[in-house]
Amino acid sequence: MAVRLGLGLPQMRQYDIGRDVPAVARAAEEAGYESLWVFERILFPEPASQGLFGVPGLPWPDAYRSVADPLVTLALAAAATDRARLGTSVLIAPLHVPFQLARALASLDAASGGRVVAGFGTGWSLDEYAAAAVAPFERRGAVLDELIDVCHAVWGPDPVAYEGELTTIAPSVVGPKPRRPIPILLPANSPRALRRLVDRADGWMPVGAGAEALAPQWHKLRELAAERGRTAPVHTVLRVNARHTAKPHEGRERRPFQGNVEQIVTDLAAHAAVGIEEILIDLQDGARNAEELTAVATEVYAAARAGGV
Repeated sequence: MAVRLGLGLPQMRQYDIGRDVPAVARAAEEAGYESLWVFERILFPEPASQGLFGVPGLPWPDAYRSVADPLVTLALAAAATDRARLGTSVLIAPLHVPFQLARALASLDAASGGRVVAGFGTGWSLDEYAAAAVAPFERRGAVLDELIDVCHAVWGPDPVAYEGELTTIAPSVVGPKPRRPIPILLPANSPRALRRLVDRADGWMPVGAGAEALAPQWHKLRELAAERGRTAPVHTVLRVNARHTAKPHEGRERRPFQGNVEQIVTDLAAHAAVGIEEILIDLQDGARNAEELTAVATEVYAAARAGGV
């Protein structure tokens, strides 16, 4: 069975969000993409208190200077499409009040006919935590655990009741409910995160950094799932941050998913061969406008399907 393909929606500053998000979403669905995705960045510190991903000295990309709110972006896409699933890759859990985020996702799922996929992460930016977090950075794992618990409570039958560190819900009617159970996907960047994924989530959201690195991670995850007695399948959605160029990228320093359409499709095929079910291709950073993003995304989809991906 061919791997499912999804597309990252335009959220960056070169796009007119109100006009371009619906247009790109419609075009992507018509081209054949089966899902549409957003990510979350809330600010661009100048100067940053830490490097990108917490790596000292690694600069933040200029594209992060303006990133549209992920749920607003998905709502625009939902209104413009009929079939494509609507995913977050990822929402930074500790930047959200758990109860309010659970309700927002439930409302979006109800409005879209049951199309939401909730990818959650803990983030890494101390500056973002200082601006918006509901708990200190050191408590990020506990906040994610509570968020998952609150989502399951809010999305479940009434009366909803919950008591945690951040959230207390007296027995209440809470609606609307999701159209169907919303899948929760998580990254797994540490042994504790890996156990959380196996025990509490529906799927895994790795980042495409080379098929040779992905294969042992996927194998380790499946081994842990078997050890811990998990019987439900672990669904996989690979995030690909692609950088399209009109001409082929030459040289040994080429990173995965950097280059022309043929090179991107070659990398897609290699990652799909690992056994990944779905690949989210984010092409927005390298595009100058929505027209270029749509054209490249359409070409990548057609080439991937023609190439057996």
